[in-house]
Amino acid sequence: MKTPTIAVALTAVLSTCVTGLAQADKLDDIIESGKLRCAVTLDFPPMGFRDEGNNPAGFDVDYCADLAKVLGVTPEVVETPFPDRIPALISGRADVIVASTSDTLERAKTVGMTVPYFAFQMVVLTREDSGIGSYQDLKGRPVGNTSGTYEAIALEKDVKGWGGGSFRVYQSLNDTILAVAQGHIDATVVTNTVAASTLKSGKYKGLKIAGDAPYTIDYVSLAAKRSEYGLLNYMNLFVNQQVRTGRYQELWNKWVGEQIAPVNLAVPGVYY
Repeated sequence: MKTPTIAVALTAVLSTCVTGLAQADKLDDIIESGKLRCAVTLDFPPMGFRDEGNNPAGFDVDYCADLAKVLGVTPEVVETPFPDRIPALISGRADVIVASTSDTLERAKTVGMTVPYFAFQMVVLTREDSGIGSYQDLKGRPVGNTSGTYEAIALEKDVKGWGGGSFRVYQSLNDTILAVAQGHIDATVVTNTVAASTLKSGKYKGLKIAGDAPYTIDYVSLAAKRSEYGLLNYMNLFVNQQVRTGRYQELWNKWVGEQIAPVNLAVPGVYY
């Protein structure tokens, strides 16, 4: 009789352990650990960069800090280059990704993604004396962009379709912007954040933003391991709260500036 009794007791213990493991939740783990480790890219100003004191700064850094604050824990920035964002999460080096990560269906096969917390709109960057006031004014003009970028491919395609003007390729973003400033080309297309950061820096004089480019908006999301439903649900609510409390607008004004309005995170018929 003793053997069946022991077996039943052992089965009960194992069942309890398995149930406990099944109910383990990353959100609880973060709160219990007292810290939130965010994978953040620090070479993409104004979203993430190092300030003059070599400290992490930018929109994404503040967003990580805001999330940690509502969780009642300390934020920890895990500096992560763009290609290493998902590996850092999967390997356990980071708890969440807060690094301007486009919400592609391909990425969603590997990690869980929230509703968009930020969106990049492409804009025209030109000189104040160029006479360009909109994207349509680029027709017939010498324009250019940075090799291999989405906006370079889109702009070159349009230039070919217009049948006039010229397109030049540059090896870096700085080279492209310098070419505009020095008059080698009349305009380029960059993200709204890059444009705002460029104007705010004062490094290139006489530049302006001349409206939006008609390209697809790049929505970016926070990310966690795909199985962490509790954490993902919490972060979805957090993004919602950031917008409706005005914090999203506040961070936009702080890091991007008031020259351009933030892209609406709502997608008609999808996100409200």
